[in-house]
Amino acid sequence: MSTTTDAGPATIRLTEAELDPYVTHASTRSWLTGPGLPGDSCLFTFAELRRSGLRRVADSVGVPDRAVADLRDQLVLGGLAGLDGQETRPLLLDGATGEVSTTSFFRARPDLMDRAPLAPSLPTLVRFATATEELTCRRGRFASYAGRFGPKVVEDATRQLLAVFEEDMGAEVPAFWKIAALIRPLALVAGPGSAAGLALDLPPRLLDQEFGRGKMMRFEDIDFPTTLTHEPTRRFLRDTGLPDDGTLFCLDTDMPLPTLAESCADERADGLPARAGHLIRLGHLVQDNSLVVDGETGAVLHWSESDATLHPLNTDVSTLAFTLWLLHRERTIDGALAHELTHQHYAQVATTMIQLLSAIDPAATTAAADWHYWTKLFQDEDCGVL
Repeated sequence: MSTTTDAGPATIRLTEAELDPYVTHASTRSWLTGPGLPGDSCLFTFAELRRSGLRRVADSVGVPDRAVADLRDQLVLGGLAGLDGQETRPLLLDGATGEVSTTSFFRARPDLMDRAPLAPSLPTLVRFATATEELTCRRGRFASYAGRFGPKVVEDATRQLLAVFEEDMGAEVPAFWKIAALIRPLALVAGPGSAAGLALDLPPRLLDQEFGRGKMMRFEDIDFPTTLTHEPTRRFLRDTGLPDDGTLFCLDTDMPLPTLAESCADERADGLPARAGHLIRLGHLVQDNSLVVDGETGAVLHWSESDATLHPLNTDVSTLAFTLWLLHRERTIDGALAHELTHQHYAQVATTMIQLLSAIDPAATTAAADWHYWTKLFQDEDCGVL
């Protein structure tokens, strides 16, 4: 096996001997010894292939006599890449046909394992992955989207990426690629902030159109405490506002907006964070968490009422609004598809959403303590926020 860069992305190639005796499909053998597999991908990881080479599912599960016949001789090629490049579901190769699929390992009950189709061949898999990464990075066939933002751009990018998948798969596009085509282009809805002084420049009426004007709450200057001195935050709350979603986030409708010190006046003062008088409570999140904004910097944080701890949530109110829009848009898309995406592919949807959000607002998914509210909420399938 070799990994080459050729001054470009790393490529994994296998030798003829490494393919024996299980890969008999001629064009698949040619691909693995020639063009090879991308060694660096946001969608797949081939770390185990580098370490152990190709191996059968039966050998990986460890109980070959109990593995179902359709899966026993499938080859573990790699895995779907989760957060931080960790492998989630294994990526399987049929050595006789060249087909690529995914499964989940149930070592205690291998008879319950089944395959989900991913691509009819390795060239198709690589082509689909390349198109998805080109969209993410706005290069190659998606280079024209660089610097363009808005709902129409999202619609065009979604249609173009779906067309790449449908060219080979027709109407039967696997859920994995459907998730990529319907969710990843959502990053194109908002551009970087400009003179407004916030991280993102949301299109006019984006939130009104998504949530309905009756669900939007806008504030007046009289509603702001004197410690809210960050002018871009004041302007956003006054002119754009925030959605009173009622599911994940409920605004404080009692005016004026209280500081955290005022809203927790009945609690012991030594249990509140420093500068509690400069933290303005906007509302509450699920699971006994308050959403607050730093009146001086505009940073958005969440206050855990039960743990009396303060954690970063979003860079500012613009990225908070984007996060709420993203969640609502994903639920709308999934609902229109009769929950096809989250019914059996919740983990993949959650990973894609977290990757998208982290690219737009790193503060929304990372924290010094390796814990973050949105990341944990997205991953909690029992909570069902997606």
